[in-house]
Amino acid sequence: MTRPQVRLLTRAGCTICDGVHAQLKQLSEELDFDLSATDVDKAAEEGDSALRAEFGDRLPVVLLDGREHSYWEVDEPRLRRDLAGR
Repeated sequence: MTRPQVRLLTRAGCTICDGVHAQLKQLSEELDFDLSATDVDKAAEEGDSALRAEFGDRLPVVLLDGREHSYWEVDEPRLRRDLAGR
């Protein structure tokens, strides 16, 4: 079975995003998932504006295995449940 993939959508200068990233980094060690982060503005500059268009007004956004899981904060109880149910 592959490890769960958690992706944080963020942007530079977003202090809420920084806090969510720190929380996810801690949880990734405990809950055994791969964590990545994508700056939606940087992705748009590189030609992929879809993430910014879809999620840019509610950052940070947490994706679990490619699906939106939560936004503005980590829904930790739900994340724990969803990871346990994999």
